[in-house]
Amino acid sequence: MSSPQDLIIRPLTAQDEAEWRRLWCAYLEHYETSVPEAVYVSTFARLLGDDPQDFSGLVAELDGRLVGLTHYLFHRHAWKVENTCYLQDLYADPDVRGRGVGRALINGVYAAADTAGAPAVYWLTQDFNKAGRMLYDKVAVLTPFIKYQRP
Repeated sequence: MSSPQDLIIRPLTAQDEAEWRRLWCAYLEHYETSVPEAVYVSTFARLLGDDPQDFSGLVAELDGRLVGLTHYLFHRHAWKVENTCYLQDLYADPDVRGRGVGRALINGVYAAADTAGAPAVYWLTQDFNKAGRMLYDKVAVLTPFIKYQRP
């Protein structure tokens, strides 16, 4: 059995496409949604691009296999001088949950935000995501904001 020390958090690469797709499909299925093929293609290209407005991606690798992913993005904030970081997607394979993969990916985003001079990192989750929220309560602070969106 692998230990958390064997876990590698690293930037997504072009060679990761098939495993990234497998993980992201599983993430989307967890939230009972899917996206068209064009979104997979454009999202992966953006994750690998060099436009500072695009998302970046990190993956968790354990024993040579990808077991988790996160996507994050830096954007301006009207109440701050520095950028803020939005962590949009976070997923770990069910067979590795509870072994520090999610925490390590969040810490990877925190490190990227620190390097970019963006001290704030935030994300959204659904209220039914009990397991995720147990982790989030340990690594972040719950805010009172409620999300609205155009119907």
